[in-house]
Amino acid sequence: MRSFKSIFISVTLAAALITIVFILNAQRPAIETNQPSPDFVRATGKCAECHRRETSAVVHQFERSEHAKHGVSCLECHKAVEGQETQAHKSFTIAKDLTAKNCSECHSTEYAQFLRSRHAAPAWAAVSGARDFTTEQIAFAEKYHKGAVNRPPNPLAIREGESAINVGCLGCHDIGKPNDDGSIGTCTDCHARHSTSIALAREPETCGQCHMGPDHSQIEIYHESKHGVLYNAQKGDMNLKAPPKMLSTADMSVPTCVTCHLSGLDGLNVTHDTTERLSYWLFAAISEKRPTYQRGQDAMKETCSKCHASSQVEAFYQEAEEVVADTNHKIDEAVTLIKSLREEGLITDTPFDEPIEFIYFDLWHYYGRTAKHGAFMGGADFVQWHGNYELLLKMTELKKIAAELRAGTTKP
Repeated sequence: MRSFKSIFISVTLAAALITIVFILNAQRPAIETNQPSPDFVRATGKCAECHRRETSAVVHQFERSEHAKHGVSCLECHKAVEGQETQAHKSFTIAKDLTAKNCSECHSTEYAQFLRSRHAAPAWAAVSGARDFTTEQIAFAEKYHKGAVNRPPNPLAIREGESAINVGCLGCHDIGKPNDDGSIGTCTDCHARHSTSIALAREPETCGQCHMGPDHSQIEIYHESKHGVLYNAQKGDMNLKAPPKMLSTADMSVPTCVTCHLSGLDGLNVTHDTTERLSYWLFAAISEKRPTYQRGQDAMKETCSKCHASSQVEAFYQEAEEVVADTNHKIDEAVTLIKSLREEGLITDTPFDEPIEFIYFDLWHYYGRTAKHGAFMGGADFVQWHGNYELLLKMTELKKIAAELRAGTTKP
């Protein structure tokens, strides 16, 4: 009897305490009762509750991502880090804008490698010049890419106008944008925001968002090449999701852009420095060897050797370098001609104010680059019809205009 009485009293007191807690909790402000703990965010997907209604695609993308598989929550990526402006959002405090700095909280090695590449500060400076960078950022980038950041804004972009720059040029070159938090760039240009996908970064079309068109037609060259043809035929049998440090030729027996330029393949080093395996400044009018020529070429040849015999690799490089040398010679003739016309006062020093300057620009910036890139990427048509044929045509046009200017039949 005494035992039953004790149990009854205990249950009654517990029920009373629970009732009091509910009553007190009901009196708390909504901002307190609606604020979830980090554990609650992970367990219930507080963010997903709203975003399934408002922007459902991003939830589905995130659910399929490696971040989701490894238990990374929305809040862990969207929280503000040092130097970032914050905003209130549905009882959360999050960063107003996400940058490479947020990604670098976990991926610090990849970010450090990225900063050494031309995808970083040199990409933005190629359009806007040095004005948006700090002294420290300029000094760092110039150690790896002399003259690529400490430079004036692009004169052609200025002539085209602000809307062309903002929507056109910087649509690609913002991969190296200096951010207010002191970081540079955005990782989502290659990996996407919510998919955060390695497989996406390995797709040639991802690189082809920017590396296309007459001035750097890498995606077109790739699809013409045997690499591109084989990839399109065999893509369905490949494991594009393989972890970078574990990637093997069994996963990807045919290379994409990333395989050659970034990936670790059968034990090779992984890098986010897109320039690490390059040997020439192919984008320049006259392409000289990079300071890291031998190291870059050796690293790329090592990648090639995963699929090709060393004799094939050496023959390929010899032929490609012959194209570079011949193209340099042809463009140097044009450089000398334009320089002499300026010295003779037949054309002005103002950039892009005369038709002959556009022909000269097309010659080296479009067709010279295309011939050289075609040679190093296995695109025969781009070496010849889209490269050398156009070089011959444009040089003929330059010489004709120069002769007319010197004869006084054409006004500058």
